[in-house]
Amino acid sequence: MEYNNIGSYIREQREKFKLPLRKLAAELDIDTSTLSKIEKGERQANLDMIPVLAKVFKIDFKELQIRFLSDKLVHDYRKEEFVVESFKEAIKKLDK
Repeated sequence: MEYNNIGSYIREQREKFKLPLRKLAAELDIDTSTLSKIEKGERQANLDMIPVLAKVFKIDFKELQIRFLSDKLVHDYRKEEFVVESFKEAIKKLDK
């Protein structure tokens, strides 16, 4: 499956682990409707969820955080005219 966002990835992992929506929502300390919206892409996940998800799904924290942050950047800035150039400039600043 190609992951178009972190929400679909969370859903796939939850189903792979046969974890009910309500149980994962409880682990994340959010209500089931919020988690459902995240999985559907109607709402964004929160950075605070990453360590919990990594632990529950036995996924490398770094890999999951990279997936989350890249999805967030694309979601937040995809419509900006100079987004690619801006990201390149930001990378230069981060490398200093």
